[in-house]
Amino acid sequence: MIQELEKLEKIENAVSNSSWGHKIKDFLNLHVEITDKIHISVLDVIAIITAIFITTLVLRVLLKLITKKLPDEEKGKFNVVFGYFRWLVYLIILLITLNAVGVNVTAVFAASAALMIGIGLALQTLFQDIISGIFILVDQTVHVGDIIELEGKVGRVEEIKLRTTRAVTIDNKVLIIPNHLYLENSLYNWTQNGTTTRESVAVGVAYGSDVQLVKKLLIQAANSHPDVMATSETVVRFDNFGDSSLDFRVVFTLADSFNAGLPKSDIRFEIDRLFREHNVSIPFPQRDIHIIQNPNQ
Repeated sequence: MIQELEKLEKIENAVSNSSWGHKIKDFLNLHVEITDKIHISVLDVIAIITAIFITTLVLRVLLKLITKKLPDEEKGKFNVVFGYFRWLVYLIILLITLNAVGVNVTAVFAASAALMIGIGLALQTLFQDIISGIFILVDQTVHVGDIIELEGKVGRVEEIKLRTTRAVTIDNKVLIIPNHLYLENSLYNWTQNGTTTRESVAVGVAYGSDVQLVKKLLIQAANSHPDVMATSETVVRFDNFGDSSLDFRVVFTLADSFNAGLPKSDIRFEIDRLFREHNVSIPFPQRDIHIIQNPNQ
């Protein structure tokens, strides 16, 4: 082992002592004066190019890992954001490499830090929206076509952008949702487990009514609607003994929960018709008032 090391040292000394070795060494140490305090050699340029090349390879591998499970239509959106991030990484690597090879970039770092702080404060909400959009694309918590509920508003997702999500409400109004709201609020995804949902209609009947007849009529009213799916059982819940009524709820399954308002309205019409036909009354709130009169008055 010692003999091999000695041979390597002899070879290195021979190369360094040769004319070619001196020429290469002189060429690598050739400096270019940009200013009085900034000098860049050929070796420094090679180091910078090598650092950028390695950074490019790492970024490409990182991009493939992140977009591996993304749908094809979402990869284009993510590539745009990743492109801006790539240039930021290149700038940071360039400054670090310059500082490592001896170039004084303290002033550049200070100016960059002040600039980034100013931009960050001015565009804080924009950055939040873009970062949230990236999370949505990577996380796949919301897809185009999903029915979502956010801050009491319900809409069907039509388009997911980097800054906003566009949805259409039940009354065909366009709802523009800033993506940062997904991080600040609870999001209800009606259709993540499938397009079918369980819906219900509540009704109260008078005390003394035949509860078994009420159950039968409620099931009949729900099953008579063409939008109610026959593959799932329609059930009736006896919710409570209310102040003025016996409270029931009929639960059924719809294939399109986004347009559930019309079927539920039709079922209420049918319940009212069946109750009138079978003399089942729907009470209104009543109060008994007892007047106590003073005998002396």
